[in-house]
Parts: sequence; structure tokens; C-alpha cells
Amino acid sequence: MLKAILGEKLKAFLEEDVGLGDVTTNLIVPPEVKIRAQMMVKESAVIAGLSEMKVLFNDVVGVRFRCLVNDGDEVSPNTVIAEVEGDGRAILMTERTALNLLSRMCGIATATRILVKKIEDAGLNVHVAATRKTAPGLRYFDKKAVIIGGGDPHRFRLDDQILIKDNHVAIIGGVGEALRRVHSSASFSKKIEVEVKTLNEAIEAAKSGADVIMLDNMGVDEIGEIINALRRLNLREKVLIEVSGRINEENILEYARLGPDIISVGEITHSVKSVDVSLEVIEVVK
Repeated sequence: MLKAILGEKLKAFLEEDVGLGDVTTNLIVPPEVKIRAQMMVKESAVIAGLSEMKVLFNDVVGVRFRCLVNDGDEVSPNTVIAEVEGDGRAILMTERTALNLLSRMCGIATATRILVKKIEDAGLNVHVAATRKTAPGLRYFDKKAVIIGGGDPHRFRLDDQILIKDNHVAIIGGVGEALRRVHSSASFSKKIEVEVKTLNEAIEAAKSGADVIMLDNMGVDEIGEIINALRRLNLREKVLIEVSGRINEENILEYARLGPDIISVGEITHSVKSVDVSLEVIEVVK
């Protein structure tokens, strides 16, 4: 994202929290006071969001922000990850907005890295992907955190890729007809993915020119049956297989061992556990 656009987004987040001003800080902290503070991660985590913090503090707020680690680094509890120095009022005013975003991005990156590493350690070649199940206004940050954690962002927006879902098929009356309509008008530059509900729909999608077949909210046995059937019919190599729905850290290997290409996991963004990050003043600069 362009730095100027990112700055505007971060400024909007800050304005939401600040309103007409930080009345508490303005009553207590003299305007001439300069401080130095540290950001500390209280638990093991994958760091994500430091580049956003740099824009927020340096460019939007006008104080000095210095990273002590990098996005993507794995850190242990009580690691100081950054320092910020400058106008005391400005730093305290920005504290909660900064920590909210940083904690969330670290949580998403950490959850993603756990899933990616679990699959890699099992010797499997399956991509972990996000979904569009993100909070409004936070998609760019959520998806970036997934990338930092080692995952695939999947679609950022509806115009990124053609994805024929079950409701599209229900309206049109069939997978084949939906694909025919798409192929008749879609640009060659757009991949076409189809969500299927049955083995017959999967076969029809593969034969009708789908690039990706999504198997959503299916049990392990049903997914295995569909993938094996596509292999027997020499259709498996024609398509990518994405598996999605009710997949988490506990069961992801069951699905990965079936041989899909992609496993998309909604909970890494829609049910994220934020990482505990704090900002503490360590010095009043005279």
C-alpha cells in the first residue's frame, strides 16, 4: 500500500479514538514534556505491524519510532520490540490505537505461523490461506499479517478472482451453467474457482474449465472420496483443490493429508487472539 494511503487509514483510526482530544493526558502532562517509551511483547509471538507503527508514529503523529526487531521475527515473552521518543502528549494519545492494531496483527501472524509450521513439519506441501472473514476496515492489515505469518492472503476483494459460490449455483441451477456464463464473458486474466457440494459437481466443474475447486464444510471422508475420484478420472491435475470450513489447529493435518493444494482457515482472522503488547514510559526526557 502507498505510504500516503496507509497514513490516511491510520490517521482515521487515530481520529476515531481521540475525538476532540485526550482530555486526561492534556490535563496532566505539560505540553513541553518529552518522553521515551518501549513497546514490549508479553508472550511468544510472531511480530507483524511494525511498519504500520512506524508510519503512525513518525508520519502521522510526528514522533520518533525505532524498531528493535523486524516483522516476521519470532520473539519470546518480555521482548522489547520498539522504542518511541518525542512529545509525551502525542505518544500517550496514540498508545491505544497503536497497541490495538499491533496486537491484532501479531495475533494473526502468530496463528498463521503455527498452522504453516504444523503442515511443514508433517512434510506436506499445502498452502494455508486466509478468507474474506475480516472486520470492516481491517482487511489490508489482517491479510498482511497472514502473509507475514507465512500464509496466502487469498482474495482481498470481490474483483480479485471469480469465485462461484453455492448461492450463485442455486440461482442459476447448476455448476455447468454458472461456468458457461463466466467463460462467455470473463477476462482471461481472472482465475475461476467453484464451490461444489457433491462429487458429481466436482467432476462437472473440473470438466467445464474451473481452475480451482472449493470443498467447503465437508467431512474428511467425503473430501478424500472426491480427491481420489478426480485422480482416477485424470482430472486432479487439471484443477487446484481448496478445502475450507471448520478447520483449525487441532484438525488441520487430517485435511492436509488428503492432498489438497490449499486449506483456507477463517478463524485466523475472524476469531483472532490478540497478542499481549504494552507500551511503558521509561524516561522523561528533560
